[in-house]
Amino acid sequence: MLDVKILRQDIETVAKKLKVKGFELDIKAFQALEIQRKESDVQTQSLQAERKKASKKVGQLIGQGKSVDEAKAEVASILATIDADLQSYVEQSRLVNEAIHSFVLSVPNIPDAEVPAGKDENDNIEICTWGEPKAYNFDVKDHVDLGSDLNGLDFELGAKITGSRFAVMRKDIARLHRALAQFMLDTHIDDNGYEEVNVPFIVNDKSLTGTGQLPKFEADLFKLRTEETAQYYLIPTAEVPVTNILRDVIVESQNVQGLSQLPIKFVSHTPCFRSEAGSSGRDVRGMIRQHQFEKVELVQAVYPEDSDKALEELTGHAENIMQQLELPYRKVLLCGGDLGFSAQKTYDIEVWLPSQQTYREISSCSNFGDYQARRMKARFKLGEAKPQLLHTVNGSGLAVGRTLLAVLENNQQADGSILIPKVLQSYMKGKTSIS
Repeated sequence: MLDVKILRQDIETVAKKLKVKGFELDIKAFQALEIQRKESDVQTQSLQAERKKASKKVGQLIGQGKSVDEAKAEVASILATIDADLQSYVEQSRLVNEAIHSFVLSVPNIPDAEVPAGKDENDNIEICTWGEPKAYNFDVKDHVDLGSDLNGLDFELGAKITGSRFAVMRKDIARLHRALAQFMLDTHIDDNGYEEVNVPFIVNDKSLTGTGQLPKFEADLFKLRTEETAQYYLIPTAEVPVTNILRDVIVESQNVQGLSQLPIKFVSHTPCFRSEAGSSGRDVRGMIRQHQFEKVELVQAVYPEDSDKALEELTGHAENIMQQLELPYRKVLLCGGDLGFSAQKTYDIEVWLPSQQTYREISSCSNFGDYQARRMKARFKLGEAKPQLLHTVNGSGLAVGRTLLAVLENNQQADGSILIPKVLQSYMKGKTSIS
């Protein structure tokens, strides 16, 4: 979340910057809460001063001729009145501070100065392209038909078992899906220096609040149950449990909970679960928008001055996977209207899909600055200096299901077979094609 101090100091400037995201900051609502907070603080401080003064009055009353018991009784009566008023203002102060905290949680991150203005994905800026889309001398099929013809991809069976937007993978396509995930993990660990972490697929509400999914995006989540101490949800992305490894942690030169000096680089392969609330009618065919899918997620925690560089590095790691798979793609810088709630800058990597004759998102890589760290109280400490908020960066490296469909479509042959990319053949027992 944003530092409440910047809202108090210059809310007009914050509101202007957030308009790039299409967000209208309710300045009057915040200012009204601030007036209540200040009034409560003034009254509380005044009553505390009165109480301190009244406590010293016993001796004065005795000096005026009253007995000890009479003096104590009179002061006790005064203190009781003050304490009742004080308790009322303390409670009022607590409630207004909770309201301010809730208000700040609802405010998105401020976009980076490099983020262009724009309403939606049509206004994103293309940074570069890589690879040339293939020319086919036959009618191309989409991944749904390709997978069905190979008896390896079955959406009807997924619907029978669970419902719409679920799939069953079988035989070599199931193995290819697994091979992709393993290839991504091996590359990020062995070549890019990430530490693999295996994390829970169920998280509590504190974790989702820490990374910014709650409270605003609860409708997009699969909620499991509520208990006395927590609410539980299926993870929408490994970003949530992986980043929350750092919640309430101060990273310093000494080893703390297995964490040493920054940068910290994690990679994790998990399923992801999304209700896709409000997306009815969009990409209902195939694997583009599923309720359950898998991702290999990259997370970095870095010093504040290094987060811009870390974003470029992490995005490059995702691009390298695309290049090794020989999948044509483009990289775009998201405009304000397409930028995520918690992100201050995001690159999307979009893979070419022959069946759609267009690029579709396969990875989203974002710099969050200290936005998530402030929610999670994730900090670092250098020597004797005070702890500071670290910066978080993450991205898909890559979305496994979307990579699978891109491999199927871009490597299809006239006879319906699929050529297996060279980097995956060792994971497929030496097979060079699926037929």
